[in-house]
Amino acid sequence: MASGFGYTGGRTRCFPFWQEFSKCYANAEKPSDCVAPKEDYMECLHKTKEIARAKEIKSHFIQKELHAGADARKVAEKAATGVIVSLGLVNDEEGQ
Repeated sequence: MASGFGYTGGRTRCFPFWQEFSKCYANAEKPSDCVAPKEDYMECLHKTKEIARAKEIKSHFIQKELHAGADARKVAEKAATGVIVSLGLVNDEEGQ
């Protein structure tokens, strides 16, 4: 924690978390008692859990879209190939 003041002169967005952590640390008998407030403060500063969750959601979304696109492509290719084969213009390579 630097000065506790933000760019505009007011309190920073993480100041309430810092106060909670420092109050816990001052009253604790051992530092391990204040793990939860420390994690809250560090998350506010660095947003590591939020970023990891956003990356996971993006990854799942991309995988879903790729899977849906691959299925749609297979259906479209089968439909396109089936029309040409049914006209007799092109031999069915899978059937021979």
